[in-house]
Amino acid sequence: MIDIIIKVSQLLLSLSILVVLHELGHFIPAKLFKTKVEKFYLFFDWPFSLFKKKVGDTEYGIGALPLGGYVKIAGMIDESMDTEQMSKPTQPWEFRSKPSWQRLIIMLGGVTVNFILALVIYISLAYSNGKQFIPNESVKGGYKITNSILTDAGFKTGDKIISINNQEFVNYSELRKSIISAKTYEVDRDGQTIDIKLPVDFLGKLSTSKDRSLFDFRSPLIIQSVTDESLNKNFNLLKNDIIESVNGVKTPYADEIESILSKNKNQTIEVSILREGMSLSKTLNVDENGKLGVLFGASPADLIDNGYIELVTETYSLSESISVGATTFSATVSSYLGQFKAIFSPETGAYKGLGGFIAIGNIFPSSFSWLDFWSITAFLSIMLGVLNLLPIPALDGGHVMFLLYEMATGSKPSDKFMEYAQVTGFLILISLVIFANGNDIFKAIFN
Repeated sequence: MIDIIIKVSQLLLSLSILVVLHELGHFIPAKLFKTKVEKFYLFFDWPFSLFKKKVGDTEYGIGALPLGGYVKIAGMIDESMDTEQMSKPTQPWEFRSKPSWQRLIIMLGGVTVNFILALVIYISLAYSNGKQFIPNESVKGGYKITNSILTDAGFKTGDKIISINNQEFVNYSELRKSIISAKTYEVDRDGQTIDIKLPVDFLGKLSTSKDRSLFDFRSPLIIQSVTDESLNKNFNLLKNDIIESVNGVKTPYADEIESILSKNKNQTIEVSILREGMSLSKTLNVDENGKLGVLFGASPADLIDNGYIELVTETYSLSESISVGATTFSATVSSYLGQFKAIFSPETGAYKGLGGFIAIGNIFPSSFSWLDFWSITAFLSIMLGVLNLLPIPALDGGHVMFLLYEMATGSKPSDKFMEYAQVTGFLILISLVIFANGNDIFKAIFN
């Protein structure tokens, strides 16, 4: 329960920051162009406001419905659907009386702030924290592959990834992100180069799979504890002991021992154990189920300490941080656009993985970290910016689409047309929200 509260709190804080800054992106240019802003709300004031205060011409408030926020600009058909105002003569302080280029700047202000915010966060994180990553070349023994979707595609445990879409990659985080846009992988399997081509509906299968594992690190046989029922409970097995070999066969990875134990049920095995730099020999019992009664496990720190992976930390000057932040920003935007392309391609089945508030909330960790919080907030800021640029009436992108049409043709769509377009866009958005959150609920129940 505490984990859920921490995740929800981070989600609300992050969205509150993003919504307020997004709406400020509309508010500031509107004020600069002497356009009246009647309301500035965090969340929607339906069915009521939790807080409101009028300062000058603008009512500032917090709504009861936490689904975003809005600014109500006079003389503009928006989510408020205030058609009564539109039936009155045009006033000089209204949105509709301003030149098209000013209206365009006002409408693009929100997404501009979203993108600038993400860029600033990435630059700040690079400068204050540097960058930590696991070089792909440092991962020993290849990767552990257990998800049947990946194994059906052709991957096997022990594969070392050489390239993705014919592009060599350098760190582990890129490998996990690559799954969205990847079409082909080149792997090294026991010294032989293998090409793996993903099926068209790979993302659809992956998004509906109960198994969420992808490319995991192979773990050494590090003992964490011995069960009370174990036949080996009195054999002086200690936490952090590492089993290096079984019956003379080297077993550096935990995934290798199961097949050996299954062949030695109700028998004894000879193992070599590494304890604090010294090798020990022991005879252990295998029970009728092919188990030792020993729990194995390895944390990232264990893997680093024992040389299975390497963690590289780079620090940057301010000028270097700008370059690194800009690179991270552009790569994240490109990756998110790749997700969109996949979602709107029905044959990929990626739309099955579309998530709502539960999926977004689960991005946040169950323990609070400012580094994770700001990294995720930067990503959500990009997501909010891209979503708002979609050419759907009721979104900023829809307004921009009609403004560009007006600037190109010199003909402004009628207010009645804009009303119908706004309603249509709102229905599209509601449908998408219902579908995305319905996906979340379906997965929670059946996965």
